[in-house]
Amino acid sequence: MMKRLPPIRLHNRFILSLVLIAVFVWSLFSIQWNPQLFHTGGIPTMIQIFEGLFHPDLSTELLVVGLTSAWITLAYAVAGMSLAIIYALIVGVLASGILTSSRTARIISKVFFRGILGFTRSIHELIWAWLFVAAVGLSPYAAILALAIPYGGILGRIFADMLNDVPNQPILALKSTGASRLQILIYGYFPLVWADMISYTMYRFECAIRSSAIMSFIGLGGLGYQIQLSLADLKYDQVWAYIFFLIGLVLLVDIWSNFVRKGLTERKRRKRFSTGWRSSLFAPLLIVGSWMFITIGENAELFEILSNKNLEYAKRFFGSLIGLNDKDPAFLDGGSWAQALKLTLETLEMSIMAIGFATIAAFLTVIPAARNIANGTLTSSKKWYNWILYGITRTLYIFSRSVPELVWAMMIIFILKPGILPGAIALALHNFGILGKLWAEVIEDMDPRPIRNLASAGGSKIQILFYGILPTVLPRFLTYILYRWEVIMRTTIVVGFVGAGGLGMEFKLAMSFFHYTEITLILLCYMILVIIADFASESTRKAVK
Repeated sequence: MMKRLPPIRLHNRFILSLVLIAVFVWSLFSIQWNPQLFHTGGIPTMIQIFEGLFHPDLSTELLVVGLTSAWITLAYAVAGMSLAIIYALIVGVLASGILTSSRTARIISKVFFRGILGFTRSIHELIWAWLFVAAVGLSPYAAILALAIPYGGILGRIFADMLNDVPNQPILALKSTGASRLQILIYGYFPLVWADMISYTMYRFECAIRSSAIMSFIGLGGLGYQIQLSLADLKYDQVWAYIFFLIGLVLLVDIWSNFVRKGLTERKRRKRFSTGWRSSLFAPLLIVGSWMFITIGENAELFEILSNKNLEYAKRFFGSLIGLNDKDPAFLDGGSWAQALKLTLETLEMSIMAIGFATIAAFLTVIPAARNIANGTLTSSKKWYNWILYGITRTLYIFSRSVPELVWAMMIIFILKPGILPGAIALALHNFGILGKLWAEVIEDMDPRPIRNLASAGGSKIQILFYGILPTVLPRFLTYILYRWEVIMRTTIVVGFVGAGGLGMEFKLAMSFFHYTEITLILLCYMILVIIADFASESTRKAVK
């Protein structure tokens, strides 16, 4: 029998759904919907972009450049994630409070180190890259550290939560033997969470590949740099060729990640090493190869950024950020705050619009994207065209999420005039594929028996969707919507770099004109917005549980 949900929960979820729809509709009123949204040549440009998609440049010269750029993108991502893991393990353990003896010390440790993790992950990696380049100059380490800091903050937060969720019985058994805190950590906590840590790290590595590609915006090499050059020259056939390289790179990492995760699952179940587990041993070789390329091939020296010259530049830059040389800093001016808060509202509207567009697109495509619907195991109805729809939809998801938001925005801005609409569409295009994939996996994990009973009773596809599938999966659907909204909120500032409006566009202008205290003001508004989004999202998630 289908499990009935308490009336209060159903009421809360229904009210929440109506509120989310109302907020999305409110965001749409921030746009003046008219033909003036398009550039004069916007429609012809859109046609040219689509033509390039179906006729990419596959010349030998471009393929060589594409392979070289793909390796640079991969090397930066690997190097950045290797540093992120070290940072996450150290600060994540401290943020969990498991090494402390008293309750007061544990609370202080959690609050302090979780605050550090929260600060480092709240600022987007491209913002960190801008700050590093402005402080110490153009160097591969600007991109590597820019990836390491926010990804380390994200990993550290998850690692801390995993350590806090470890069962007490094994830990108490170790303590009773007189083991030290370090021994308890190594032989008690880590063996219980190691597999989950590796699994989540592999997922974040997939994200780091896309983040590494957009580091080109600050002048570093890689696939994003080639995409940017091709867009500037209006060579859309080359743009799509490099995007296909990026998609291929993400797919390879995704396949490797699936092997590793499968191996970890089998090892936990069968207590032995498997092919998937052994595939994770490829990681040390990739890390060594990436660092050798960066230090030898790129002639980059880590200690060079700590030279007296660079330290002086950094001191001057960060001093300017806090207004040491400015008699009237922007973050102490009421008029500047009013303008910044107006842009903050635009950024909020952009994020809501983006998650709304992505949700609508995912909702319309998620049913054919579920494997158990394609093979008929959920509804006991096999149709020959289900597998075709499954393949098309899944390919669309991969294509959508493999292209970074910034790259989508760089193309859309050629079609639409600057404003929050191009940014919202770019963010929606990227997150639509992620949201659809997550939702499809939720449907694939459903208990098929209630749905089969509904189908055998003569229920139509619409009835099965609204009376069978949706009531069961809606809580997790809403959770993923809120999770992706948090991510979108952090990314809105990035699409603004190419004219998509909001705080990001103003941030780029402030950097270009060396208005450093204005940069600080924008970052303060941005962090406030992220904190509000985290609080609203967490409170809303509790309401649907």
